[in-house]
Amino acid sequence: MQPTRVSFSDGSTTGEGEVLLIDREASIVVVDATPFHPVDHTWPDQPGDSGTIRAGDVTLAVGEAVMAAVSDDGALAVGSDIPVKRGGEGWTWLVGHRIDGEIPAEVGVGAAAVLEADADRRAALSRGHSACHLASLALDAALADLWRKEIGTDPLGNPDFEGRANQSSRIVEDGSVDEYRLGKSLRKAGFDSEGFAATLAEREARINEQLATWVASDAESRIDTEGETIIDRRAWRCALPEGEVGFPCGGTHVHALSELGAVSVTLDLSDPQLLVMTTRVTPPRD
Repeated sequence: MQPTRVSFSDGSTTGEGEVLLIDREASIVVVDATPFHPVDHTWPDQPGDSGTIRAGDVTLAVGEAVMAAVSDDGALAVGSDIPVKRGGEGWTWLVGHRIDGEIPAEVGVGAAAVLEADADRRAALSRGHSACHLASLALDAALADLWRKEIGTDPLGNPDFEGRANQSSRIVEDGSVDEYRLGKSLRKAGFDSEGFAATLAEREARINEQLATWVASDAESRIDTEGETIIDRRAWRCALPEGEVGFPCGGTHVHALSELGAVSVTLDLSDPQLLVMTTRVTPPRD
């Protein structure tokens, strides 16, 4: 068995393949090739795609695509139950399609499958993910003057607050929620937490102004990949006016920033030890 070939990186939401594996107890179907984007089991920021798989006269409802792996001795592990790191020896990495309900007996290994991910949901999650990355870069820029020591930089050369402080990121349809820990270690690294709290509204305004400028540029956004399987590395890249930026990312994205319409963030520091940044996308009307 070979790793699942995936096509979501180029924006595909439809595809065809052959059923390779069925786990009826777990309601999982694995196909040799899929357009479905799976939720990552180690950093589950973007939900997996939903949609349908058609095999013959049977249509299966896919609740969510997930990461899966099968050992050389045939043991299937799904999601957080996978006991090895991605690419670990002795395991083949797959995309599992979690089916809502039971899998009928007439659907078996070797069946030809037609797969279709929910295109509207995919588009909304892609907008949310691209906006999330832009917001993180705008956040770094807006907080750049609050650092008293040199630290690593982000793709635009600003102090990497995102990389230092982010503890969770959750992509939703047309938005995201990111949490940043503002603890003792960040202050020791040179970050002026008190100065940040005193100028929170100003920082938020800076971020939103920067986001408006970037969206108006209609910059190209794309995913570069080193191969066609689920274990090949992928990276998001965007040709911002300041220069092309990019970093490793396994999610899905828009093709151009004009698809975002408008992006805005709100910063919540109700807990002085925890910054919550909520990003919202208002897509353009057709």
